[in-house]
Amino acid sequence: MQLLIQWISELLSEYLYPGVFLAALIETIIPVIPTVAVFIPAGYIASQNGLGIPETILLGIVGGLGASVGSTGIYFIALKLGRTVLLKYLKKVKMSETKLERVEKWFEKYGDKAVLFGRMLPVFREMISIPAGLLRMNIKKFIIYTVLGSCGWSTSMVMVGYFFGVVTFDIF
Repeated sequence: MQLLIQWISELLSEYLYPGVFLAALIETIIPVIPTVAVFIPAGYIASQNGLGIPETILLGIVGGLGASVGSTGIYFIALKLGRTVLLKYLKKVKMSETKLERVEKWFEKYGDKAVLFGRMLPVFREMISIPAGLLRMNIKKFIIYTVLGSCGWSTSMVMVGYFFGVVTFDIF
């Protein structure tokens, strides 16, 4: 894990905008990578490279778009594989049927808002695409809410790194 986080930091340092897109996409598909390992360091690097606020906001949007591409991939995997096949995979990453049922019930209760706000909540960020695909949410709505939620979250985290990154960047 430490090597992966180090690789992400190097990727961000070398290729800031394409690096944050790729790192966000990977972070969304591989849920063990913490989101703070991508966006907060990206904001810190932006501040250290003298980027202004508009460029840093754009960096957050680029990261949000990368996360949206990853989330859409997960949506289509869930849609195509279905519940039974997906549960076999999810058990390997310690996701039980009971947890999946809770996420599905939450999704059914809150619908479209579940995707929008779920993209801004740790743990749900990666998981919300699964019930959306399984329950066949309208793809246009899914993409709109995913992009809005992902860009909001990533821009917020990038700005945290931009303004406070010295403290948080040292964690990695």
